[in-house]
Amino acid sequence: MPLLIVALAVVVLLVLMTKFKLNGFIALLTVAAGVALWGAGTGRLAVEGESVGVDAIPDIIATGLGGQLAHTLIVIGLGAMIGRVIGDAGAAQRIALKIVDVFGEKNVQWAMIATSMIIGITMFYETAFVIVVPVAFTLVRATNTNLLWVGLPMSISLSTMHSFLPPHPGPVAAAGIYEASTGRTILYGVGMALIAGAFVAMVWPRLSFVKKMNPTIPEGLAPSKLFEEDEMPDIFTSISVAILPIILIAGAEIYAMVSTAENTVSRFIGLIGSPEIALLITLFVAIIVFGPMRGTPMSKLAISMAESAKGMAMIIMVIGAGGSFKDVLVATGIADYIADMTGGWDLNPIILVWLTAVILRIALGSATVAVTTAAGIAAPLVAASGVSPELMVLATACGSIAFSHVNDPGFWMFKEYFNLSVIDTIKVRTTYTTVLSILGLIGVLGMSLIV
Repeated sequence: MPLLIVALAVVVLLVLMTKFKLNGFIALLTVAAGVALWGAGTGRLAVEGESVGVDAIPDIIATGLGGQLAHTLIVIGLGAMIGRVIGDAGAAQRIALKIVDVFGEKNVQWAMIATSMIIGITMFYETAFVIVVPVAFTLVRATNTNLLWVGLPMSISLSTMHSFLPPHPGPVAAAGIYEASTGRTILYGVGMALIAGAFVAMVWPRLSFVKKMNPTIPEGLAPSKLFEEDEMPDIFTSISVAILPIILIAGAEIYAMVSTAENTVSRFIGLIGSPEIALLITLFVAIIVFGPMRGTPMSKLAISMAESAKGMAMIIMVIGAGGSFKDVLVATGIADYIADMTGGWDLNPIILVWLTAVILRIALGSATVAVTTAAGIAAPLVAASGVSPELMVLATACGSIAFSHVNDPGFWMFKEYFNLSVIDTIKVRTTYTTVLSILGLIGVLGMSLIV
């Protein structure tokens, strides 16, 4: 019954948005409220393990929205402002043209894959996305190519690194539950992630149903002007500002991995390496470098940042509503239902944990919940079966990326940035995440023969 309710909720959401053309924010909140009412009516609705009634529904919805936006709002907002300031200064165009010069226009996809995978090793999907996407937008305009031709390799590469490998949240959580070595998990998984990610990133833009789509760049997120040579900053300045948050965030992650010291230095590095502070620092640097230092008045920069915020408003609202939908599904006990259902299955531990994570991902949308719940079910099997705990981490993480759809906030971020309809987003994102997940399972099963 719970899984049927999830399926009905997804169908209703699709009907509201496709047939009735209801705004995504309103549609998500409406369906979330409907599922919560069902949960309250059947006695399944609970908060922190305690059963609650219909009067708790507004708080659950608000908490889900707030929890989703607690960090995402800052990251997306600052990222959009940085992208617009860099774009309006001509720096994004300078970087894009340099990429074309180095790789050639025919190899621009490989350039996006390489860039995104390097950045995505340590950075969360959302953070890396908002940093790289302005360059992708500019590349589209500079080369006059389809937005998905350039944007899909970027998104697929970032999705792969975020979902498959530590230090990202899902794999780290699974490693803790299985008591696996983070270093060995990365060693076993990095080759698989690179091969699977690059394969899907190169294949998907070439699929016939993807090539038929030709979305436009969302208004307010990229400059419409193409700059002359003498109007753009030099390449060193352009790249230095663009990669500053990458240096700060990646540097902090690397420091945390090699040093266990807890002192003032480590706390300061952790502070400036947090995505929120790193992006705030970068925004101030971008303002100074592309503002007063180039003779651009602050009033012009203020207009650019305000316009980027306007362009982000609906994206942020939809992502927040996606968080509400996710929390309602969790509060109705669907995760516990799936855990009980799959716990008794007699399967290879790798396949069992992957399949459990897939079902949880489909039902709840949250990769983190899928990983932690699936790992909790499978953890006792590690010692009994002799399966490598590192491979169990990878299998769990691979399962959690599958079937990204309307209950996943990342689905809405992808949809809004690439200006796609809900159906087209399902065709593109839901399929590529599922294929990545299956390829990951095949890779883990293959490694289990030798590890």
